[in-house]
Amino acid sequence: MPPNTTATTGDKPGKSGRKKGRKARLIVLVLVLAIIGGVAYGAYWSISTVRASFPQTTGTITLQGLSGPVDVKRDGNGIPQIYASSDEDLFMAQGFVQAQDRFYEMDVRRHMTSGRLSEMFGKGQVKNDEFLRTLGWDRIAKEEYDTKLSDSTKKYLDAYAKGVNAYLQGKDGKDISLEYAALGFTNDYEPAKWTPVDSVSWLKAMAWDLRGNMQDEIDRALMTSRLGPQQIEDLYPEYPYSRNKPIVQEGQYSDVAKTFQQGGATNGSQGATGTTGSSTSSTAGSALTSQLAGLYKVLGDVPTAVGVNGQGIGSNSWVVAGKYTITGKPLLANDPHLSASLPSVWYQMGLHCRTVSSKCQYDVTGYTFAGMPGVIIGHNAGIAWGMTNSGVDVTDLYLEKLSGNGYLYDGKVRPFKSREETIKVAGGKSKTIVVRQTADGMPLLSDRDDELVQVGRKAAVNTAAPDRGDGYGIALRWTALDPGTSMDAVFALDKAANWSDFRSAAALFDVPSQNLVYASTDNHIGYTLPGRIPTRSSVDDGSIPAPGWNSKYRWTGFIKQDELPYEYDPARGYIVTANQAVVDKDKYPYTLTTDWGYGARSQRITDLIESKIKGTGKISTDDMRQMQLDNSSEIAKLLVPKLLKINLDDKNVREAQKLLEGWDYTQDADSAAAAYFNSVWRNILKLAFGNKLPKELRVKGQCLWVDKIDSTGPVDDDTKVRECGQRDADQAQPDGGDRWFEVVRTLMDKPDSDWWKTPKSGTRPEANNRDQLFARAMTDARWELTAKLGKDIDTWSWGRLHRLFLKNQTLGTEGPEFLQYVLNRGPWKLSGGEATVNATGWNAAGGYGVVWVPSMRMVVNLKDLDKSKWINLTGASGHAYSAHYTDQTSKWVKGELLPWSFSDKAVDASTSDTLVLKP
Repeated sequence: MPPNTTATTGDKPGKSGRKKGRKARLIVLVLVLAIIGGVAYGAYWSISTVRASFPQTTGTITLQGLSGPVDVKRDGNGIPQIYASSDEDLFMAQGFVQAQDRFYEMDVRRHMTSGRLSEMFGKGQVKNDEFLRTLGWDRIAKEEYDTKLSDSTKKYLDAYAKGVNAYLQGKDGKDISLEYAALGFTNDYEPAKWTPVDSVSWLKAMAWDLRGNMQDEIDRALMTSRLGPQQIEDLYPEYPYSRNKPIVQEGQYSDVAKTFQQGGATNGSQGATGTTGSSTSSTAGSALTSQLAGLYKVLGDVPTAVGVNGQGIGSNSWVVAGKYTITGKPLLANDPHLSASLPSVWYQMGLHCRTVSSKCQYDVTGYTFAGMPGVIIGHNAGIAWGMTNSGVDVTDLYLEKLSGNGYLYDGKVRPFKSREETIKVAGGKSKTIVVRQTADGMPLLSDRDDELVQVGRKAAVNTAAPDRGDGYGIALRWTALDPGTSMDAVFALDKAANWSDFRSAAALFDVPSQNLVYASTDNHIGYTLPGRIPTRSSVDDGSIPAPGWNSKYRWTGFIKQDELPYEYDPARGYIVTANQAVVDKDKYPYTLTTDWGYGARSQRITDLIESKIKGTGKISTDDMRQMQLDNSSEIAKLLVPKLLKINLDDKNVREAQKLLEGWDYTQDADSAAAAYFNSVWRNILKLAFGNKLPKELRVKGQCLWVDKIDSTGPVDDDTKVRECGQRDADQAQPDGGDRWFEVVRTLMDKPDSDWWKTPKSGTRPEANNRDQLFARAMTDARWELTAKLGKDIDTWSWGRLHRLFLKNQTLGTEGPEFLQYVLNRGPWKLSGGEATVNATGWNAAGGYGVVWVPSMRMVVNLKDLDKSKWINLTGASGHAYSAHYTDQTSKWVKGELLPWSFSDKAVDASTSDTLVLKP
């Protein structure tokens, strides 16, 4: 055994079911035989290689650094509950146990956050590392650790790192994970020790994927090359406040809001949203368009941490007061919508002090991130909380006028700050880059792509912009590039005992800004919006990139925490957050964002709650679970009645049209009607909007003949050019989300709008109005599904189109084919869809495959915490062929939840394996 680590009993994986063990051995044997039979590497592999990294889950292990014994109790799904007598022991054990199950995942994450992926995976990751080094997440994390975080938080981070390193001590890569054994064929990489900063950096990666409207800023600017201001406004309609209610309806925003509502002004007030920053596009012209197109390419290649590169991020959470529940105490539900990954981004765990005291303060359970101490979402003995992405605008892009090694600012040239970064490359030469920042700390993102630099030098601008000179660049202002206190917030939330504690803890959660819902065992519910949210001057609303040479476009400050919206025990008896507007813009003095989600999910959840209250009057834990699985399509309710009225000549298309007759708009996996409708929806979007967007927003490989444009706009001589899309399928537009629901809804009463017009294509006739375009889309959908699913519509089903593949996020996507087979799982046929409560998201521009999912689901019962329920997308283990690699996935697909033990009695009853860690 490794030094300082002694197994005294049970040095085999635990006893959680002999049948599972036999099954796992058979699977491993088949795997090894397959590899040996078909791959040159095979002789190296063996059952012992595959199983070497499986964690010890029974017996005793001695760890230097513990002050007392720690019990690790795992249930039949491998979910650990840790019991200790001091805070440091608790978090040291958390680090050890998470490393047992997930160290490879943790190691990849820290290499991503520090821009060191090339050290593991070679030259193919150099570009990503260059961009991530430019952002400097690990540098900011170190500054946070050194200057911002409390002493107790640093003590816990140190203990966690000590636990991870106790696990690593004396182990080779192949003893830690199968992936390291695979890397050993091409790379002599060996894992380094874990540091506290590695944990803090992970919060930066999470914040990056939840950063707000940066993609919308880019898209709006790129649209200017082909669309006019009114057309762009059509594609970004106003939020429907009267139809889809905001989160906060009865809450408070402090006296600042009262002043605003009475007609007064406040420092930083914005008024109505709009496009006050639109002068950027007119002053910078193609300089901005060309720079942003290149930037988007760079962004699209950056590995995702928890989201989908900033697009499609959503989540549901809601809480119902005790007066409307069967138990008489609140119920709280949460299901964050994130990228599908293997293993899941979440790790379920309980952290329990045997006796809660000043020495040991925690008794909390829920969802954690492997690589970070504490619980992110869950409950303790007194309160529960959930999170959804608020979507507030905390990023701005600036077009910078370059001059030598400086940039123009209010008529003067300021020098850039610069530093050198050396990127080590496995199997290759190191590369040194120079990172430039403005005086106020904004990194110049455009330096990371040679093509962007050249484009910036040559970009054409009109006379209103500064002289071209040395070109233009793109800089980023983002709240997470300032050191903050979010790590303090995690520990404060975990031990919060009441609403006051909760609000104080939330105030520390500066990045990313999240909607936090609250429920307590003493029968209260609440909501608060935390975050470091900037204020802007009246000339800029943050909706599009701004001219960096004008100081009027710089941020003016930040909203004070006591001025942010919150709500406590509203009279209506429930609170719903699903990425909709936080508060009505006419009742709040600050512009939080111009790009809310449009509220399709939130309003559907609200309607389900109110329907249940008006029916039985009481809501159960299982009712909350059923609401999470709601597959109803809001856009289908709008469109299907119109589609059924369309006269169609082709009998085969009419046959498909009849599928929609009597359909209840529910997108079940076995529904042929859902398959056909979603194909019609995809084709409506493509014909009406997609084919009219610039190439920078369209799917790669989709080529169209379009009007020629130059630096002044469209050429009037009918010249056509062939342009091919440039975006990956899961990032292209129109993606079909609830913004597009709203776009189509506002155009339904304009049947002769130019948006409904589309030219002839092959044998398909041109469309000159809405109904003609709908007929064309129904025809195209019929033959698209014929090609994909067959001519017999009786064999069609939504699940055959809408499939989930779980892929290991490194070697499972770019490794050898045999290794992808080893590491990846799927497919599963899924119900649900885009902007549905059961939000199994897909990108309508790119296809029907599942892009993001409810990454976990939970329902907390505040009357009896042991009757709470939870599920993860995959399983506790990151080890391929562990019994717990994807053991929760099939239940997740079916919408089932697992029992969630909390009390000592319930945990003991559910325990299958017990490991004792001794000092």
